[in-house]
Amino acid sequence: MASRKQLEVHSGDQTPQKWCISLGEEVFKRFISQGSPTVHKVFNEGSLFSPLLFGKFFDPSDAFPLWEFESDILLSNLRSSGQSTVDWSQTDQDYVLKAELPGVGNNVQVCVEKGKVVEISGQWKQQRESKTKDWRSDHWWEYGYVRRLELPEDADWRRIEASVSNDILIEVRIPKNLMVGDASQGNDAARKDSEVGGS
Repeated sequence: MASRKQLEVHSGDQTPQKWCISLGEEVFKRFISQGSPTVHKVFNEGSLFSPLLFGKFFDPSDAFPLWEFESDILLSNLRSSGQSTVDWSQTDQDYVLKAELPGVGNNVQVCVEKGKVVEISGQWKQQRESKTKDWRSDHWWEYGYVRRLELPEDADWRRIEASVSNDILIEVRIPKNLMVGDASQGNDAARKDSEVGGS
C-alpha cells in the first residue's frame, strides 16, 4: 500500500547565507571520484540533484528555469538510457515536478524564496562540529543536496503543494495564477478601447 505524506512548504529565507558557496565543475569531479556509494546515489547523473542532470554542468544551487524546457527534450539522453528519475509538465491549472529522492535521510524540505524560486533540499550526512551553524552555508554538497528552480511568472507560489510517496517519490505542484493572464488581456482590451475612442 502506497504511503503519501504532505510536506510543509516554507516561505521566507531563514538562512540568508545558504548556498553562498557555488559548486564548481572541477570540485564536483574530485568530490564524486572520491565519493562513497551514498554520494553516487545522491548525485548520479539522472538524479534531480545532479549538476549533470541537464546534459552539461549546472550548479544545482543556482536557480534553473525548468519550465522553459520540455522534459522529453532536455532529458532525452538520460531517458534513452533509462537513467532519469525526473519528470515535469504543466496543465492549464498547474506546473508539476516529480522526482525520485536519493533515499538517504528522510528530511527533504521544500522552500519558496522571495516568491521567485522553489528549492528542494535535504541532508544526507550529519555535519560535524563546524564554525558555520547551517550545513547549507558551507560546502553544502558534503552534507546535503539541493535543486533550485525559477518559478514561472504565472506561478501562484503561495499555494505550492509538495508530497512524498513511499519515502522516495517527491511531487511538487505549483498552481498557476490564472488572474495573471486575464489581467494582461484586460489591459490590452482597455488599451484598444482607448485607441478606438481616441481616433
